[in-house]
Amino acid sequence: MKVTKNKVVSLTYQLRVNNQQGEVIESLSNDAPLTFLYGSGSLLPKFEDNIDGLAVGDKFDFNIPSKDAYGEINREAIVDVPLGAFEIDGKVDEKMLAIGNQIPMQDSAGNKLNGTVKKIENETVTMDFNHPLAGEHLFFTGEITEVRDATEEELHHGHAHYEGSCDGCEHCGGEGGHC
Repeated sequence: MKVTKNKVVSLTYQLRVNNQQGEVIESLSNDAPLTFLYGSGSLLPKFEDNIDGLAVGDKFDFNIPSKDAYGEINREAIVDVPLGAFEIDGKVDEKMLAIGNQIPMQDSAGNKLNGTVKKIENETVTMDFNHPLAGEHLFFTGEITEVRDATEEELHHGHAHYEGSCDGCEHCGGEGGHC
């Protein structure tokens, strides 16, 4: 069976940044593969394009330029936030507010977003709201480990179901296990 729309696909991969010899930033093995509903829009479109038509046992090796992955770095998404925005009960949590930490925040319209602490000064904190992989070229090597037909329930829910996959799933009531 080949990877095509509405198939549930499991795969292993190693992700490197910048080039094929770059730093490994994620590695998924057979004991915890990535399992997803192909064509549901849950993965980068260029990732799906590169595995389209592959079958169990097929290996892959491809790159995705930053513009087709998480985009280039948007300088307008790097902002200075008043230090007071990080106070809880009048105090700043210094463990939370450390360079490199990702902090969940909300914009003025109530949209949730994550920011990375870049710099801390006396009155402001420089936060980067770009995706952590923005500006990075992504290099994947891996193997397709399973391809199966999606169930009607999976197609209706828009995601693959597997052991533990639906903890908190709005369709499944957060019961855990198989949906």
